[in-house]
Amino acid sequence: MKLNKNFSLLLFGQSLANMGDVLYVVSVISTIFVLTGSATVTSFVAFTITSSMFFSSLLTPLLIGKVNLKWLLAGSQIGKTILLVFLGFILIGITVTNYYLIFIIIGLIAFLDGCANPIRQTLIPHYVEPEQLLYANGIAETVTQIIQAVMWFVGSLLLIILSSYIIIWLVGCLFVFSSILLCLLENVSHQTTEPKGKLDQIKEGWNTLSSTPVLKRIAWIDFFETIAGTVWIAAILYVFVSDALNVDEKWWGFINGAFFLGLILGSIYCIKYVSYIERKLDSFILVGSFVSFVITILFSLNSIAIFALLLSLCVGLFGQIKNIPQQTVIQTSVSKEQLSTVYTSLDAIGTGMFGVGSLMMGILADLLGIRVVFIVSGLLLAIVSTIVYKNKQLFIRNVTG
Repeated sequence: MKLNKNFSLLLFGQSLANMGDVLYVVSVISTIFVLTGSATVTSFVAFTITSSMFFSSLLTPLLIGKVNLKWLLAGSQIGKTILLVFLGFILIGITVTNYYLIFIIIGLIAFLDGCANPIRQTLIPHYVEPEQLLYANGIAETVTQIIQAVMWFVGSLLLIILSSYIIIWLVGCLFVFSSILLCLLENVSHQTTEPKGKLDQIKEGWNTLSSTPVLKRIAWIDFFETIAGTVWIAAILYVFVSDALNVDEKWWGFINGAFFLGLILGSIYCIKYVSYIERKLDSFILVGSFVSFVITILFSLNSIAIFALLLSLCVGLFGQIKNIPQQTVIQTSVSKEQLSTVYTSLDAIGTGMFGVGSLMMGILADLLGIRVVFIVSGLLLAIVSTIVYKNKQLFIRNVTG
């Protein structure tokens, strides 16, 4: 199945941006830890990025309708490129007395990322034919997960041979090429409604979520899934490997890698069997959510490292088999004009609950033990499965204008 030029430009442009995002975060984390020697200060990198993206998701609707979606995406990438140049100069003379400047810059970059992410998802239905939508989502997810899996490893290797600020300049080159590719995209037709007040613009996506039955359920699914997914962040998984599996830290890397491999295999499966999945979107969403719940519970009770590796792969695999059809349901549940504000609202739920969930799971792990947090995660996924099962008839493809 051949996809058109605009989707290819979008895919390659965002892929270069995603590569750069991972490399610049790796270099920033390394720089701050070397300067401060504090794991607590270093952990605020993720907190800063998540918080900025959350507020961006809330405010992005103010720009939608006033700025063409293509230029909103390209402009955010150009803005990230400019900010990264500033970061490159700052890192040359950074000291322990002014490292807070790094947090200001990465917060601004994350703010622009929070704008770009929902717009990218919104543009896919504009650039591909309806019958190619599931296939396009599968391709986009496959590329994204491969980049995530590979670039953290590449970033770690680059830190051995290059300084952090040189990596930042390499990222700058990636961002420049990404900006050029995104500028080459065709403008999309995005009708605007009557002028509204700022509060009404911010509320627009939330109103659409609450008034569209399937989106209302997906919002709750994202709420519970995001909290459940925080057990797979590096810090909590590391403790599980050490305390529950009683193996050395290399297994942390293996299990983390198996999770990403599962995501990639799930994406490839969706691409290969796109026609079959198209006919059974609701079934794949239900099976993916139910199996994810069962596997997470098994993972929490398991003490065998090899079995944990297999379970981690299956969590990624079945999670992706659910998520890609779910993206297609979202993209066809409302008109293209409404889609951008829907995605900003869903992104706000995701980023907001990720920050809260990470903190909550960390506290639970300290108070009740590391296995308990994975059991809690499994129970939250059981709630997701129940929501999907009770509303199975809603999870269908609706072709809208």
